[in-house]
Amino acid sequence: MNPSFEIRAIDIKHATTEEYRAANVFNNRMQAERLPDDPPISLDEQIREYQNIPSFVDVNAWVVWNTTDSSAVGVGVVVFMLTETNQHIGELDIQVLPDYRRQGIARRLLALTTETAQRANRRLFIANTNERIPAGEAFMRRLGAKRGMETHTNQLAIAELNHELVHEWQARAQERASGFELGFWDGAYPEENIEEIAQLFRVMNTAPHDDLDIEDFNFTVEQMRERVRTTVARGRELWTMYVREKKTGKFVGFTEIFLNPSRPEILNQAGTGVLPEYRNYGLGRWLKAAMLDKILRERPQAKFIRTGNADSNAPMLKINHELGFKPYISQTVWQVEVERAREYVASRQSSVASIQ
Repeated sequence: MNPSFEIRAIDIKHATTEEYRAANVFNNRMQAERLPDDPPISLDEQIREYQNIPSFVDVNAWVVWNTTDSSAVGVGVVVFMLTETNQHIGELDIQVLPDYRRQGIARRLLALTTETAQRANRRLFIANTNERIPAGEAFMRRLGAKRGMETHTNQLAIAELNHELVHEWQARAQERASGFELGFWDGAYPEENIEEIAQLFRVMNTAPHDDLDIEDFNFTVEQMRERVRTTVARGRELWTMYVREKKTGKFVGFTEIFLNPSRPEILNQAGTGVLPEYRNYGLGRWLKAAMLDKILRERPQAKFIRTGNADSNAPMLKINHELGFKPYISQTVWQVEVERAREYVASRQSSVASIQ
């Protein structure tokens, strides 16, 4: 590797101001390539993001420094979820600035992430690439990774939203779903219902994961609490709309939106789910329409809503496409055995050694 570069581990929850500043510049340069329409992330927001990672998310990170100007030119991250399930997975993220690609930096970062994953007894890497940075897919192919799931970030331009459709879906729900009632939580979930809410959120395990070797995610009550606490600490708002069966009081569906005061024009749609036995009542459409109605009334500065969907998730895509969501950026979720990654690194090191 070029001697003017140095790789150092970084504790992103407790980094120095200089490290945070360099990471912020790096992330904004990568974002400009991936999401050129988005405003840059401020240093303050970046610091809050890093310092408020939930305790059940173990982040291991390395930064490649250009020692000439102390700038960050590459970052390698492997994340381990400290949950009861999916203890075989490490979430891999390697990024290198365009001018520094094809110089062996990604391979060096892969070596570090692979060693860490093996020490943690993780056998599988999961990684994401997107269409706007083809180098990511090329790297995963060289590594021998397999496509696990095709996804899109879909975007709704609120100026193009059919308001009549939003009202129609809500009116129709009064007829088809008269045995249910709608409710709303702003921020934290009510403590008296949090066990039921944790159970409700497990409906997201019914979303397709195609060929990915993953298990259900079943977050605990404390993890649900911490998820909200860290969201608020990062400076974001969390809106949750829910549906409950009147006669039993059972929570049967929900939808969530994240709002960022630093970027009020872009909202992020998180999960939407209805328990399987309560589908075909129009509850999903009711939830989405009610949330959009609230956004139109209370967040007039919002211009776009983005959501991530598996390309195979036909029921949710049907609802989103009817509302006017359109493909914004395509992504691929890859998986590769950690041992295969280790073998790739070793082969490349042997090849370099033989040439020298």
